[in-house]
Amino acid sequence: MNIYALMCADENVSRATWVVESFPIIKIVIMCMLLLLSIAMIVLVLMQKSNNNGSAALTGQTDTFYSRNKKSTLQGKIKVMTIVVAVAMMVLCVTFMILSQIYAGTIA
Repeated sequence: MNIYALMCADENVSRATWVVESFPIIKIVIMCMLLLLSIAMIVLVLMQKSNNNGSAALTGQTDTFYSRNKKSTLQGKIKVMTIVVAVAMMVLCVTFMILSQIYAGTIA
């Protein structure tokens, strides 16, 4: 089944009234949330610094106060927020596809 068939429901398939009435609204809400999360993901990725630390390769020093307490810094928080946004996007995409399958009548 292609994406177009998922987006455009078959007229011959009977659906519950709650699905017919609520899906267009739910679809718009999920798409808006995905748009906002996508913009947030782009901003968060652009705010992250590179992980390359050339001085550690020269000196051999890898255990520093900064490396032990990385989670409490702004960069550590940005990294955690990036992971949270990515997981939220994945959950919304899967939810959208499941709801599309229900609306198309392929899942009872």
